[in-house]
Amino acid sequence: MKICFASHNANKVKEMNEIMPVGISIVGLDDLNITEDIAETGSTLEENSEIKASYVFDRLGIPVFADDSGLLVKSLNGEPGVYSARYAGPEKNDDNNMNLLLENLRHHEDRSAEFQTVITYIDQKGSKRQFKGVVEGQIIKEKRGNNGFGYDPIFQPLNHEVTFAEMSHQLKNQISHRANAVQQLLDYLS
Repeated sequence: MKICFASHNANKVKEMNEIMPVGISIVGLDDLNITEDIAETGSTLEENSEIKASYVFDRLGIPVFADDSGLLVKSLNGEPGVYSARYAGPEKNDDNNMNLLLENLRHHEDRSAEFQTVITYIDQKGSKRQFKGVVEGQIIKEKRGNNGFGYDPIFQPLNHEVTFAEMSHQLKNQISHRANAVQQLLDYLS
């Protein structure tokens, strides 16, 4: 079974293919010659996820899922949230985003945070379903690790001594917010 993942992010497409069981193949937007960025104009992760999935389904009429993920920091009232990818500006620079977050947290004792992923799946008939994955943790004070992307070097999941960026891909793909949401999608597909 082949499903489109509405993303240009090669890291995310690779991660999704690593999570998927045998028999399900993921193709990204670049694989389908969709080169334009899909505007994320929603005010929630749920809205942005649905916007991206609907865009691809309306254009190609194929099974598709899209995700929108955000890092929500408790002491910053849920920031960066829906703006996680562009927290420090529209260029979506991971280092700038992390540096701004660390600066904004400098005077806060509570560093608890959670990653959320919302997946919208649209089947070949146009029926929509949403799935939400969450992983709780904390923002550490300096970057650690070279794996992963986004905020992975400063996010340490609950009950772990290492950041997402210090974990193996296999472990991260078992416990992450995205893995949790994808597992719900897989349970639905089966």
